[in-house]
Amino acid sequence: MKPPISSLITTNTTTTRTTRTTRTTTRNIIFSIMIFITILTSTSRRRIANIARSSSGLSSIFANAQTTTTTIQNKGSNQTATTTTSNTNVAAFFNLQTKGIIPRSNSSSLINERKRRQLIRPSFGYRLNSTSTTTTNKSNDAATTPQKSNNDNDDLFDFDYLVIGGGSGGIASARRAATYGARVAVVENKRIGGTCVNVDCVPKKVMWNAASIAETLHDMNHYGFSGYECGSIMFDWNEMKGNRDRYVSRLNDIYEQSMANSGVTTIRGTASFADFGGNGGDGGGVSDFDDGAMVVLVDKVIYRAKHVLIATGGYPYMPPDVEGLPEHSISSDDFFDLEELPDKAVVVGAGYIAVELAGVLQALGTETSLVVRRDRAMRHLDTLIGETLDEEMQRVGIDIYRNTNGVRKVNIDERTGLKNVMLVNGETIDNVNTVLVATGRRPSVEQLNLSNTGVKQDSEGYILVDQHSATNVDGIHALGDVVGKVQLTPVAIAAGRRLADRLFGSHHLSPKHNVPTVSYENVPTVIFSHPPIGTIGLTEDEAIEKYGIDNVKVYSSKFANMYYGVWHVKVDDKPKTAMKLVCTGENERVVGLHVIGIGADEMLQGFGVAIKMGATKADFDSCIAIHPTAAEEFVTMFPWGLSPSSSSEVTGGTGIKAVSSNDGDDDKDSTITTATSTATSTATPQQKDE
Repeated sequence: MKPPISSLITTNTTTTRTTRTTRTTTRNIIFSIMIFITILTSTSRRRIANIARSSSGLSSIFANAQTTTTTIQNKGSNQTATTTTSNTNVAAFFNLQTKGIIPRSNSSSLINERKRRQLIRPSFGYRLNSTSTTTTNKSNDAATTPQKSNNDNDDLFDFDYLVIGGGSGGIASARRAATYGARVAVVENKRIGGTCVNVDCVPKKVMWNAASIAETLHDMNHYGFSGYECGSIMFDWNEMKGNRDRYVSRLNDIYEQSMANSGVTTIRGTASFADFGGNGGDGGGVSDFDDGAMVVLVDKVIYRAKHVLIATGGYPYMPPDVEGLPEHSISSDDFFDLEELPDKAVVVGAGYIAVELAGVLQALGTETSLVVRRDRAMRHLDTLIGETLDEEMQRVGIDIYRNTNGVRKVNIDERTGLKNVMLVNGETIDNVNTVLVATGRRPSVEQLNLSNTGVKQDSEGYILVDQHSATNVDGIHALGDVVGKVQLTPVAIAAGRRLADRLFGSHHLSPKHNVPTVSYENVPTVIFSHPPIGTIGLTEDEAIEKYGIDNVKVYSSKFANMYYGVWHVKVDDKPKTAMKLVCTGENERVVGLHVIGIGADEMLQGFGVAIKMGATKADFDSCIAIHPTAAEEFVTMFPWGLSPSSSSEVTGGTGIKAVSSNDGDDDKDSTITTATSTATSTATPQQKDE
């Protein structure tokens, strides 16, 4: 019986498909063989001969090849590191032991090695031995795969942009570069986020908040609340520390995930510039490649990049020549590891870190002493602000040791286990639980092997750069604390973004002088002391030095904030707010603005915009005040409304002279001064306290 016609059709169709598949497979095999022959014929005969001598042939090598793959999941992230190790036969065939590992003086040999690596290296990076490492992201593989640009030389580099340092500036620059399609990686050997996130801005602000709450609780009886005096309010250091540390840990994860989402590869390890014994700079091997690659070694893995950014930040400086100081003290970074609140502490230093941490400790209940070399802390601030800070620190109970010339020795009392701090001027502070040293920071550059690059540094190790964050070596850039200009997180972020714009954005086609840069003038900053300080621009002394004493006019005010109005204490005993405007020129352009007091940290940002735009005293006066606030004092300073809006409105004399009489405006407790005259007025209870 004949099969149904439908079955014949199905059988014939299946046979036809099988035949077509076989033909297609045969064509593919033939096409692959042709490509392989083409590749072989395009290589040099010498290379083929070397391959033949180094092994018994392709078939024997790959037949005996064994590969081991290990995947490591990084804790707390979606990143995995995949390590592939080949046996010695494959290593011999690929000649991995000579891929730029042995220093060479013959640059042509290095170039040949580079060309060979194009055929056999992994997607990025190769090890000094026969191990290669790559990084992927399980949740978003596309995000961590280096993107290709249109440059024909891309295969010669592992990355377009390799950032050393996973702090705020480095991450900002890396993510910005990735938006332009650049292949970007960030190398970090510690927690992501750098100094700001882990041991400065973020945890410090948490501690400042805790201290501010403690101060409010201390003041609450003035507003009718009770319970502080009887001890019913308790502070748990460990609870606060745990919450703070968990917050920082969340930020670490957020930063790392944001880089992955932006297509930035994270490489864990310590980076340094490789030394190939070349002829660039002081042993700078970076010039050994004719393609201009920057060669960076990260824990035995070599990476090559078109551009390298150094954003490694800084570390706390500990004076090495003080007996007992390194062993018996902690740094500002170590402060955040304290497991308990010390009963008595000594803070050594006169900068912003010292006064901030001293204020935190004192407010939370620690008996705190501040040791400064000269007459007071924060000497670089405007005199009015610095002196007011000194008064307020003493008012809250901080014991300030002045003109000490530093610490001479620190030892431990064997009976009590407490520390004794001996100062150079002969004074001694006994029975101390914690000695905290905050005497400045230094750039983290030692591990980089900068001598291999020829990058120039100053006497303290800071990297020298121009206004575009470029070093003296093409392809190597630096920003942030490591360059020592304005060591603030927002400055590093802005500089990092501008650098990425110049290197990878539309600006890279423009003349260098047309590229926007970050201005290091008129940078607003806040010191989170108690009370906080806000400052931007020139101090009074700096303005006089720059413009001349006859061309500077100063408006200042000092008063008790309305918050203290209900306190039943003398006015002189109440905490003070102090403000100053420093003006210059016939139109009284504001070149400096300084404030200390409640709310100073939040009021400065808006005034910073005004200063950057070139606002004058008349511009400040033209802004209607927000009442009742402390900030309104800046736009109502006596005399109000009389400053010229332009130089054409100035009459009489070439110098700027102060108005020295009360003009009837009686709702300010302010002063206006030059070097030769002063004017004062009184304040109403509505705006200022008494």
